[in-house]
Amino acid sequence: MSSSPKLDDTLRAAIIARPDSILEDRDLMHALIDANERSMGGNIVDLRGIAMDRLEARLDRLEDTHRSVIAAAYDNLAGTNQVHRAILRLLDPLEFEVFLRDLGGEVADILRIDAIRLVLESSQSAEDDPAISRLDNVLTVAEPGFVDRYISHGRASQPRQVTLRQLQRGSERMYGAAADWMRSEACLRLDLGTGRLPGLLVMGSEDPHQFTPQHGTDLLAFFSGVFERRMRHFLS
Repeated sequence: MSSSPKLDDTLRAAIIARPDSILEDRDLMHALIDANERSMGGNIVDLRGIAMDRLEARLDRLEDTHRSVIAAAYDNLAGTNQVHRAILRLLDPLEFEVFLRDLGGEVADILRIDAIRLVLESSQSAEDDPAISRLDNVLTVAEPGFVDRYISHGRASQPRQVTLRQLQRGSERMYGAAADWMRSEACLRLDLGTGRLPGLLVMGSEDPHQFTPQHGTDLLAFFSGVFERRMRHFLS
């Protein structure tokens, strides 16, 4: 007579009725495999069990990759929706001053950035211009050559349309009192048309991981292209 404990009749009937429920339960299958290995003794190598362990490890890695791909797809979709909403907001204003106020307000909020600054180069001083003074929280007028120097940090290189970088500290000229808190920024070089000096749109964030060189720039390049066209419209 077997000395093994007998299964409860109800449990045994349930297993017979639905054997697939055991196969689908990973923890239960592990317990059964471990019990089988113990019953074989320590001198027997279960190659099938080793193969299953390796397959399970590969399956876990595939599942992790799948989750990462799905998460990245959702992040990309969310980023695309943000940029599209911001662009639609830029298309609404009919006056330049309203356009700039929206840029520093609702557009910055939609993009979830902590600061946004438009830089226009000019060979003439604009310190006494009352319109510039009213918009000094979003608009800066700089000397010719400032845009390329700011993007390249003074190095002799051809500035790209979109530059993403992390910061130890932001530029005080660009961010004012908030400069100490800026940890990353996106620099969008603007082509304002034939015969005009370039412009610059700077987005600053307190999050060091919001703008890094490893991130893609396609969405910001698209945003920059739309912004350029709106600027050309207002400057014409």
